[in-house]
Amino acid sequence: MSDHFFVVTGGPGAGKTSLITELARRGFHTIPESGRAVIREEMASGGDALPWADRMAYAEQMLARDRQAHQGAAGLRCPVIFDRGIPDGIGYLRLCGAPVPPAMAAAARAQRYNRRVVFAPYWAEIFAQDPERRQGPAEAEATGAALRDTYAGLGYRLVELPRASVAARADWMIAELGL
Repeated sequence: MSDHFFVVTGGPGAGKTSLITELARRGFHTIPESGRAVIREEMASGGDALPWADRMAYAEQMLARDRQAHQGAAGLRCPVIFDRGIPDGIGYLRLCGAPVPPAMAAAARAQRYNRRVVFAPYWAEIFAQDPERRQGPAEAEATGAALRDTYAGLGYRLVELPRASVAARADWMIAELGL
């Protein structure tokens, strides 16, 4: 387990990336979300590893990036904050009713994060769709529930991010996790 690896997870549009951007601004080492990067690259290249085209290819690309990010941060001794983690792929596939590949389940068990995972709950007031985030509010809430269950099932303890300004959320996370 990497005690200095912290995951922020939750459904789409819950303010995770804004929080992580603020933490990066404050000098913390952060790892961006792999899913958005895959979507951008696939859309630019005309590929189909997209959540609305080939869900399994999308999940496999996310897994490869998440594993690489985890391995790449292994030598760091400072706190590392991940915008989603390897278990997010499992939650995504479960939400879709798709089978979880054995390699993904094995990676989630082998490449661990700090036991405390920050969970950003659905927040209607800040939720917004965009070309990369096509889910509606109901799917965003369902995604959050699937991720909560996935992380808990893997032995993580979820701590819920308060609904507050980005700066207040960053202050809370720093205090809550002792960063």
